[in-house]
Amino acid sequence: MDFGLNSAEKMIQNEWRRFCKKELNKEYVQWMDENVDFIPEELWQKFVDIGFFKTVIPEEYGGEPVSTMEAMIMCEEMCKASVSVSLAVGATAGLGTPFIRELASKEIKDKLLPLVGEGKLRSCMALTEPGGGTDILGAMVTFAEEKEDRWVINGEKIFITGAHVSDYMIVICKTEEDARPSESLSIFLVPSDSKGVSFSKVPKISCHHCDSVGISFNNVEIPKENLLGTQGRGWYEMLVVLNPERIAVAMMGVGIMAAVYDEAFAYVKQRQAFGGQIGRFQILQHHLADIKLNLENSRNLAYKAAWLCDNNKPYHMEAIMAKVIAAEGALHAGTHGAEIMGGYGICSEFPMQRYLRDALQIQFSPLSNEMCRNMMMQFEGLPKSWA
Repeated sequence: MDFGLNSAEKMIQNEWRRFCKKELNKEYVQWMDENVDFIPEELWQKFVDIGFFKTVIPEEYGGEPVSTMEAMIMCEEMCKASVSVSLAVGATAGLGTPFIRELASKEIKDKLLPLVGEGKLRSCMALTEPGGGTDILGAMVTFAEEKEDRWVINGEKIFITGAHVSDYMIVICKTEEDARPSESLSIFLVPSDSKGVSFSKVPKISCHHCDSVGISFNNVEIPKENLLGTQGRGWYEMLVVLNPERIAVAMMGVGIMAAVYDEAFAYVKQRQAFGGQIGRFQILQHHLADIKLNLENSRNLAYKAAWLCDNNKPYHMEAIMAKVIAAEGALHAGTHGAEIMGGYGICSEFPMQRYLRDALQIQFSPLSNEMCRNMMMQFEGLPKSWA
């Protein structure tokens, strides 16, 4: 058993650590958080230049694919600097592109995948609906009706990351009226500028420089060939994206905890009170120790899930477990990090308040911690507890 990174993984870690230190410094990230709803074009181009988008497409389309482990190494470094930036580039790399890569026709792949690698195509996944987030099968009402040579989509989506700047959306719809819920969904590729598509802003306190928006579909027509995969099999086909997504969300928690720990640790060493540095106080040492414990446990489990994925072993349990402990660990870290810094912990001038706000989002996105626990016990063989 080896818990270390191999030479290639260490090289990737060092490269991305240098990249994030240079391009995602605290001042620039703070500026983005206060001024933009998506990362600026010049930053997007820097991700193109470092080859990030080539890592998610096959070699035959100009790609330089990486393992799940390697992708999560990159993700951790990004998330330590900015969860919003990770979401902004991840919407295309981790949510939109895999559906095209795995399910689209050769014609669509030939047209779109080279553009992904060049950074000229942005995409997203539109799944969540206003009537329910975690209850995908029960809440889905967006419907795609087959009409001659086209599909016609009507419905609404909510909290869709990066949809307002996308070129294409992966839209999950109901297509079967009378089938079992798990056999009623299908997946579609929808141009974002299609007639009948409109976007609405959803103001939120977290992840400011990567907005999540509402989408309305009003008689949106797309070609028949824009059905991805098999009609009625969308629920099962989604798992190719949803399981790895949970590992990535765990890495968001890991990144937040790592950033909080560094910030708070540096603060207790230099802050003076009651005749000396506050790092000598036991309660603050315990806060930091707990953050460190949660960080290492979360990181180890997240990388274990990535390793299992790369080695074609079941990893659904580990992915969900990693999501829960990393999300809850991040919220604990943000809360206690702010307490360690006192009033400065909630000042916009310092990043601690951003770490806390961003940690709130991953408590329920993409799956609530409570539902994760339900699913864990279902995986263990206990009765389904939420229906």
